Amino acid sequence: MKTLVIVESPTKAKTISKFLGKNFVVKSSFGHVRDLPKSKLGVDVDNDFEPHYIVSRDKTKVAKELKEAAKKADAVLFATDEDREGEAISWHLANILNIEPNDAKRIVFHEITKTAIMHALDNPRPLDLKMVDAQQARRILDRLVGYELSPFLWRKVARGLSAGRVQSVAVRLVVEREREIKAFNPEEYWSVEGIFETKSKQTFPAKLYSMKGKKLDKLDIKDKKQTDKILNDLKNTTYKVENIEEKKTKRLPSPPFITSTLQQEANSQLGFSAKQTMRLAQQLYEGVELGSEGSVGLITYMRTDAVNLSEKFLNEAKELIGNDFGKKYQLSAPRVYNNKSKNAQEAHEAVRPTEVTRTPQSIEAHLDRNQFRLYDLIWRRAVATQMSPAELNATVIDVASDNGYSFRANGQIIDFDGFLKLFPDKAKENLLPQVAKDENLNCAELKPEQHFTEPPARYSDATLVKALENYGIGRPSTYAPTIGTIEDRGYIERDDKKRLAPKDIAYVVNDLLVEHFPHVVDFQFTADMENDLDEIARGKKKWQPIITSFWHPFKENLDKKEKEIDKKELTEEKSDEICEKCNSAMIVKTGRFGKFLACTNYPECKHTKSLNPEEAKQQQAVEAVNEKCDKCQEAMMLRHGRFGPFLGCSAYPKCKNIKGIDVKLGLKCPKCKEGDVVQRRSKKRGKPFYGCNRYPECDFAMWEKPTGEFCPDCKNPLVFAAKGIIKCSNKECVFTKEQPVSTPEPVTE
Repeated sequence: MKTLVIVESPTKAKTISKFLGKNFVVKSSFGHVRDLPKSKLGVDVDNDFEPHYIVSRDKTKVAKELKEAAKKADAVLFATDEDREGEAISWHLANILNIEPNDAKRIVFHEITKTAIMHALDNPRPLDLKMVDAQQARRILDRLVGYELSPFLWRKVARGLSAGRVQSVAVRLVVEREREIKAFNPEEYWSVEGIFETKSKQTFPAKLYSMKGKKLDKLDIKDKKQTDKILNDLKNTTYKVENIEEKKTKRLPSPPFITSTLQQEANSQLGFSAKQTMRLAQQLYEGVELGSEGSVGLITYMRTDAVNLSEKFLNEAKELIGNDFGKKYQLSAPRVYNNKSKNAQEAHEAVRPTEVTRTPQSIEAHLDRNQFRLYDLIWRRAVATQMSPAELNATVIDVASDNGYSFRANGQIIDFDGFLKLFPDKAKENLLPQVAKDENLNCAELKPEQHFTEPPARYSDATLVKALENYGIGRPSTYAPTIGTIEDRGYIERDDKKRLAPKDIAYVVNDLLVEHFPHVVDFQFTADMENDLDEIARGKKKWQPIITSFWHPFKENLDKKEKEIDKKELTEEKSDEICEKCNSAMIVKTGRFGKFLACTNYPECKHTKSLNPEEAKQQQAVEAVNEKCDKCQEAMMLRHGRFGPFLGCSAYPKCKNIKGIDVKLGLKCPKCKEGDVVQRRSKKRGKPFYGCNRYPECDFAMWEKPTGEFCPDCKNPLVFAAKGIIKCSNKECVFTKEQPVSTPEPVTE
């Protein structure tokens, strides 16, 4: 008897094939085989929103192969992922294979291991049509918004734009955060730190904590004048230990990873984007070649919002902890975490290694660097959840002057590291010297320091995922695609710290949607819609009424705004610039790739000019050189695209020749000593990098931006690094320094 097993990924098919005998044939559907057509709406809005699915052109061959394989098989098992998307893929597959949903045999598993696969084979079930309905509702809703609102944006703002139920809310978050940053007014404040010396000549720092019995808030010391008065008051004073507090505390490990926390931790610890994290996690889940073992699934399913761990894992983790770390690191009973998400239904277990005994080090040789780093993070986090708590001894020392000023020092000693031995966090030892109450201390130095309040930081992948999660927007499978979409569509770009900054077009589109389509970008509406989809998946609601309640007011408003909104009001502003080609007035226009100056005499005069001073210089240089197209000999023109300025043939669209523009940094190439270091952008993602303009004769390149200075130790270029640090570009050189910041001189007693 031959059984056909269909999964959605060829890697997954390869891994599963290992566990099945010769009576099984495992085929891949390569994702969705049927979907709504790309060329039209594909939803009959007048007939209860009936979707019209088609087999896409690129999947006809796959569909044909699956049909032929099904004819030769005695039974068909659908083994796609266990979330809504996987359920929908199986439903579509059953449809093209002419298998009734109630007759279909569906198997699900949370990890690709022999035990899990064999258990799934013994427990097939019918298709869950409630989950299919929820996926269909999401797909249809997103299609209605995208295919109706996106063309509207094309007509009213710029071609190539898109809108979406979740992506537009994400853009709104990024835009509103940027406006907070720009509107922020920094406030000056000061702090005073004392360096105190004990009788045994040990020193420790303590911050000024209170004055005349009043506790100081962060902004209470407002300026240098107030600071100087404090320093003057503290001249010729004596100090003693006023109070000592010691408290033993325990710190528990964080829960095992769910999708959102995995993306957040991988972003903050490893620098991975949400999209990169999920791509690597998918590889680890579906299977990696481990030498003679073949393809092995290394982690459980990575799209989950549940923190449960299987009993098998808990038992094996306890044994490993006892063997590798010692009995004192073991728990007497497993530590269980509660799900915070009331809708934690898309999976049944947290992200964890499939086999706890498969340590990161034991398989490092078979993984690439990023696969290893992510697996190591997942393995350590999961095992750490079952280790003893860390035991800390926290100490507070209050130091009082004889005229009513009090300083406070905080420290802690890690008495027992517990889970921190495997998964260190911010708990660091800060040792304070042994002192006695009323002991006299000498103040060796007083350090005043000027500060300014800082605006909120731009969103990173981690913080944007957390914000979406806090608002209840999106689900485990949507966070990474949402960020990827708004980046790919040109609404955001990444700054030097890889944080998300809105482009000019993001402000225009966001303000248009907030003013005229508030429902689409309303946080609560979007979150409520997610809850409705969860209710559909549970069978408590029907999907058609939910789509109906959204569609009719949305469509009515869209038709109204089509007549009311004028494109020029949204995308054009007056300027004082005069066109140097025809002396007509120029206006500031906002296009898909940002703002620029354009001649009002268009189309007779097509002159444009960049608002960016650097790009304007490049334009002048291009016009001065009067470069010809090397394909058709027509003049080359400065154009603007998603990744900045470039040269394009003026004969477009007949000639589509383009050429990049080098941005010189005023630095000679350190490798060949002949060329100049220029800024360029990678072809795949448009990420800026810095290399020699003599390429391919010279292949010097680096990702970090050079400062223009050279390392005093090895003479290689210095580059800007994270957190205000300047470092040497030579990986073997350890030279670093802080970016210069002006600080007041310390006052020494």
